[in-house]
Amino acid sequence: SALDSLLVLCASLALSFSLFLADVDSASAFVVSTPRKLQSDELATVRLFQENTPSVVYITNLAVRQDAFTLDVLEVPQGSGSGFVWDTNGHVVTNYHVIRGASDLKVTLADQTAYDAKVVGFDQDKDVAVLRVDAPKDKLRPIPIGISADLLVGQKVYAIGNPFGLDHTLTTGVISGLRREISSAATGRPIQDVIQTDAAINPGNSGGPLLDSSGNLIGINTAIYSPSGASSGVGFSIPVDTVGGIVDQLVRFGKVTRPILGIKFAPDQSVEQLGLSGVLVLDAPMNGPAGKAGLQPTKRDPYGRLILGDIITSVNGKKVTNGSDLYRILDQCKVGDAVTVEVLRGDHKEKIPVILEPKPDES
Repeated sequence: SALDSLLVLCASLALSFSLFLADVDSASAFVVSTPRKLQSDELATVRLFQENTPSVVYITNLAVRQDAFTLDVLEVPQGSGSGFVWDTNGHVVTNYHVIRGASDLKVTLADQTAYDAKVVGFDQDKDVAVLRVDAPKDKLRPIPIGISADLLVGQKVYAIGNPFGLDHTLTTGVISGLRREISSAATGRPIQDVIQTDAAINPGNSGGPLLDSSGNLIGINTAIYSPSGASSGVGFSIPVDTVGGIVDQLVRFGKVTRPILGIKFAPDQSVEQLGLSGVLVLDAPMNGPAGKAGLQPTKRDPYGRLILGDIITSVNGKKVTNGSDLYRILDQCKVGDAVTVEVLRGDHKEKIPVILEPKPDES
């Protein structure tokens, strides 16, 4: 009996010990262990954000307002956006619509130091602007410049910016389309070869960089296609190959010299309603290239009847069906080029040589 009691005691002790171990094992499932290691693609994304954030700045647009009660003149924030450091001379690149209407501009660097910015120049037609800040060179980290000519649909892209005035944020996605065309918010002139991406681009991201997986700049985030104003999966970026040439001209000359015909033309819908195809010349001032060459504007006769002006059907043999076609052709020309403009005048066609001139009010 003593032996039986000893066996029962040993069995109960063994059972208790096994239950204790089971409790420890089950409890260990709720103990927070050390964090799991990140995957290689996650590490690459984290590194890309950390390395490029110092190049991205926050831009505040201040406008002068007069207080209705005290009549004091105040500076109030009108809007904000993002930008990025172009070089160690203090040049910062952003969208023109971010700085439009500003009386003063402030640029906040990644270390939260703020500087007053001066406008070096801007290109309304392509929605690009260059600012300059007097910041120490050791605080300026120029962004690595890539190329946009060899981009492919499906490759990963990364957008860094300051949406809603928050600290730097990163959104990721892929290139969902290439060679898109959007219109400049300021002038309505088409911007070609635009990159379409599904990376979230909210209003504060405007002017910020779009990067490839190597961390090189491939575009400026400029617009979202959304009725609500929030990101809906379709964003657009101006390609860096377009931006580079514009920035170089703005830094060197303070303006972009883009050729013009010197005409005002009718809306495309008006020409379509007439059953015609082309660009109808409404006005061709005599001091402009088209006026000097003899293009005929639209006018009224002594009885008030409308006499249609010339309808441009081609330039240098390239067909023109609407205003966007005309702008596209002119973007491939230079100031001083002689172009052959084919027009429909009445019931016959004429070819008129025109020498292109720079836009007079570009600044």
